[in-house]
Amino acid sequence: MAGQDITRAGEALRLVQVSKTYGSGDHPVRALDDVSVSLAAGTFTAIMGPSGSGKSTFLQCAAGLDQPTEGRVFIDGAELTGGSETKVTKFRRQRIGFIFQQFNLLPTLTVLQNVTLPLRLAGKKADRKRAIEILGRVGLRERIDHRPAELSGGQQQRVAIARALVTNPSVIFADEPTGALDSRSARNVLALLAEAVHEFGQTVVMVTHDPVAASYADSVIFLADGRLAGSLDRPTAEAVAERMTHLGDQVAPYAAVGE
Repeated sequence: MAGQDITRAGEALRLVQVSKTYGSGDHPVRALDDVSVSLAAGTFTAIMGPSGSGKSTFLQCAAGLDQPTEGRVFIDGAELTGGSETKVTKFRRQRIGFIFQQFNLLPTLTVLQNVTLPLRLAGKKADRKRAIEILGRVGLRERIDHRPAELSGGQQQRVAIARALVTNPSVIFADEPTGALDSRSARNVLALLAEAVHEFGQTVVMVTHDPVAASYADSVIFLADGRLAGSLDRPTAEAVAERMTHLGDQVAPYAAVGE
């Protein structure tokens, strides 16, 4: 790979021939198989596939939570793969935001303290004014001194979104962000993620099993058996559901997404 121009202006995320194998011996499991993807900055992409398709492994490798067995990952033009654990952790804190199904808020901290925690972990001064501004953006300006137990599930997920936004990351990775929410709260959270992309220029990559959730994205990338199985632009819930029903029929090699 040395000397090759494999990143481009305006790219937020690029995976180059990424594979991930778990185990060894006679029965290794190849969770990702030669996946290449390029995602532009300021876009909202959903990652979908049946159980065991590799979508969670895709997120873990793309976000630096796990190292690929083969291949390279670039965030905003900088390589994430190949460094020490300390360097990768620092990279994540500087360039990546996370939103999980379980909100991962610290129960003893206030809303404001939870939101500014990533800044403190990165050794940066907590910008209280900016954090309050972001909390206002997600509709929680009046809740900054509350603790997580005093909030609904939807409100806690909005705190998690504010926490992901506060460092102005290059990419926000969302792992089933609406999985623990009722349908109304889920719609509010998805609309908020779409707003972060289209009004504020964030880049969001969301793993989901829900066609309705995927319909909020600009595009959907499908995985099956660890390989790319196509993509869909301007998705509707119906089109996504239809595509999902046929993913197991046949998985042929697909060209790199985003090329």
